[in-house]
Amino acid sequence: MNPVRPLAEVGVLVTRPAAQAAGFVTRLRALGARPLSFPALVILPPSHPGALQAVLAGLERYDLAIFISPSAVEWGLDAVGQWPGHVAIAAVGQGTAAALTSRGLVASASPADGADSEHLLALPFFSDMTGRRVLIFRGEGGRELLADTLRTRGAAVNYAECYRRGLPTADPAPLLTALAGGELQAVSVFSGETLDNLLSLLGKAAPALFPLPLFAPHARIAAHARELGFTNSVATAPGESGLIAGLVEYFSHA
Repeated sequence: MNPVRPLAEVGVLVTRPAAQAAGFVTRLRALGARPLSFPALVILPPSHPGALQAVLAGLERYDLAIFISPSAVEWGLDAVGQWPGHVAIAAVGQGTAAALTSRGLVASASPADGADSEHLLALPFFSDMTGRRVLIFRGEGGRELLADTLRTRGAAVNYAECYRRGLPTADPAPLLTALAGGELQAVSVFSGETLDNLLSLLGKAAPALFPLPLFAPHARIAAHARELGFTNSVATAPGESGLIAGLVEYFSHA
């Protein structure tokens, strides 16, 4: 393996939304990979912006805001404007914490490893939430574990659903051509919904992806890939850096 370009000539399918893919693609290229961008998820404004504004009008009454993802940071803070300094902030994962830092805010709590509700809830910061008012910034829908657990620990919890995830309109022809030509050696996905969309966009041609190793930064996503038919799904460490490290480790032995 080339220690400077450990992913030399490895074709990696990048399925992240276009706005989030640029940095990931740059990092892959720096390691020698040949990334192919095929966004299988699009981030859209919330379905009910009026409802979001109604929630945010009372932001100053909350003790803590939790941001679920970098998208929640981007869309949520754009909707908020000036952040009330007395409202503490927590982030699910280091990628979300970094997104907050880029906007001039610091998370009081964020798991050093892991990027899900389970790791956040394991922090001592959340052991006793009695009497605390919590606002969770997230996309529309999603898991209820975080809110339900915080409520059992004594918190009053509400949602600020500041964006929604959708199925993009995309021509699969370039991807199918790359597959037919043997130009892809790996698939990368960052959410189960992205994976579902990818297979939907490919339609009957989707099984052509199944023999390729699929890399996901969470065991839950990797398990979902296996259920859908991928024969080799690899759960990496969390986040973009974790997925890249997983690629390097895998192809150092391939």
